[in-house]
Amino acid sequence: MKHSVQPPRQEYIQFLSLFGPGITQLALAVRRLVLEEAPASTELIYDAYNAVATGYSFTGRPSDAFVHIAVYAHWVNLGFNWGVDLPDPEGVLEGSGRRIRHIRISQLADLEKPMVRRLVKAAAARAERPHPKTGQAVTPGGSVVRAIYARRRRPVENQIRASSTQKKKAARQKPPIIRES
Repeated sequence: MKHSVQPPRQEYIQFLSLFGPGITQLALAVRRLVLEEAPASTELIYDAYNAVATGYSFTGRPSDAFVHIAVYAHWVNLGFNWGVDLPDPEGVLEGSGRRIRHIRISQLADLEKPMVRRLVKAAAARAERPHPKTGQAVTPGGSVVRAIYARRRRPVENQIRASSTQKKKAARQKPPIIRES
């Protein structure tokens, strides 16, 4: 069942804006899917060096995050912090580490594949929950900016387009002939 999703924090939109409208739209669609399946989770936002990343936890603690989203210049990774333990009969999870697995989301159509939502549900079902007696959790749901790194590498859509166009042109060009006089 799909739940209504709170709009993203303004800071998150600002962090994503440097990636251009296509990647921003993709990242927000992945976020929507995660929050539809785990509406009581807390969103932990990081404007990190290589990517804008968000983790989702039911306790509010980063160490209890069960899913994360990492936004890059040309795609968005939907990561599963305990992905090695998730059922993956279709073999879609990527990664070779001890725990984490991810799916590369390159276009909106990737999110329509039923296994994406199934994996998010499975990860949420296995996630650490707040202890009912200690009340260890922060307020359920919500969004927190956890870190903004001073140094960041961020592409701008025009640079992305220009650099891929330049690479294509360079690949088609013949090397210059150097003549000695």
